[in-house]
Amino acid sequence: MVDYDPVTKRLFSVNSENDSIVIIDLADPSAAKLEREFSVAEYGAEPTCVAIKGGLVAVTVRAEDKQAPGKVVFFTTGGEFVSVHETGALPDNVTFSPDGRFCVTANEGEPSDDYKNDPEGSVTVITISGGKPVEASQLTFDGLVPAAGVRVFGPGATLAQDLEPEFVAISGDSKTAFVVCQENNAIAVIDLIEKKVISLKALGTKDHSVEGNGFDASDKAAAVMIRPWPVKGLYQPDAILSFEIDGKGYLITANEGDARDYEGFSEETRVADLKLDGTAFSNAADLQDDEQLGRLKTTTALGDSDGDGAHEEIYAFGARSFSIWDEGVNLVYDSGDGLERITAELLGENFNSTNDEQPSFKNRSDDKGPEPEALALGIIEGKTYAFVGLERVGGIVVFDITAPAAPVFVTYANPRDFATPIESVEAGDLGPEDLEFIPAADSSNGKNLLISANEVSGTISVFELK
Repeated sequence: MVDYDPVTKRLFSVNSENDSIVIIDLADPSAAKLEREFSVAEYGAEPTCVAIKGGLVAVTVRAEDKQAPGKVVFFTTGGEFVSVHETGALPDNVTFSPDGRFCVTANEGEPSDDYKNDPEGSVTVITISGGKPVEASQLTFDGLVPAAGVRVFGPGATLAQDLEPEFVAISGDSKTAFVVCQENNAIAVIDLIEKKVISLKALGTKDHSVEGNGFDASDKAAAVMIRPWPVKGLYQPDAILSFEIDGKGYLITANEGDARDYEGFSEETRVADLKLDGTAFSNAADLQDDEQLGRLKTTTALGDSDGDGAHEEIYAFGARSFSIWDEGVNLVYDSGDGLERITAELLGENFNSTNDEQPSFKNRSDDKGPEPEALALGIIEGKTYAFVGLERVGGIVVFDITAPAAPVFVTYANPRDFATPIESVEAGDLGPEDLEFIPAADSSNGKNLLISANEVSGTISVFELK
């Protein structure tokens, strides 16, 4: 994960390999150089995210025991310690409000592998005053009534235990936080002024049987076959960001998808291994063929509405898309099958490749396709652009979202070399995990820049936008 300080023209990056924060000098973006790094090892097991605002650097650090409370540690942009505050278990994301008054962490509360220890998911809100953190409030979901459709399915889990906050976006007026609970296919809405969880909104499902919402379902079929299927997609976003158009607030999500797959509990199976209801699926035998839907990863936790052991519906993890929602968490736009169609056309025999194996044509078709995960937003010459990082196949897709209900595809850039072994630096960027837009007014060379931090290759790339 990365963030940029416009005052010092430095990029701050999480380095989980040696439990440190790396400071990169971007005085010359074409020759970025490592300036220094400072350790956060004394605060826990591993840093997970970094955010910068008003001279403060916030770093989330998980505990050695992932089910124990973590920490958010504050430093100056010079790397000097300011303060440390306890969070909930497994703080996974941190961000500042636009006005700098709040710093918010999403604490995933992930269960142990045997599922015997499932801590509550939570959100930590730190109030910033006079340029310093002064108070930390822990918000849990005890007593909350979720909207219909919120997935609560961990064995023996309460709602508070089952919710797993993943990523935070904050409204332009700095009053409201929107927190993705990925596995639950939901967004929690939080009043930052009152420090209170207002509601928990279900994101619903995507109808993949509709033309334009199809996908490529099999890693065994020889050719790309993007088509409608009788499947419902769980949006399950990873990244979420807030933006405004003409004074109205919107949210954008990268719909990566995620399954619970632990030693003590797993919801994941393949369609071929489901018992399909004969009335709902008169062609079940054909659908369960490996070259059709048979290989698709699905969930056993949904789809058997009458409890007779036969599934009337099939669900896929993630929607293989990005979506735009209004601040009431109502769907405004979804990119449908656009991301797979774009990558199929431009990548050909490298379509739906994975990020840790080459060659791997269609390796991820039975999983979650290109897995849109990372997001950045930028305003250039009065237009708002969305940058969507594709975790598996790699690369960044750019859309003009100035009209939120009708985004327009602009370009797709993928610096990956599919012919080079992934162990080589020459393979390029693998696994974009985080994106950061730097407007021309804040960059050192007066150009709009985009930063891509890549988890698998361990690389950071700087793109100039023209």
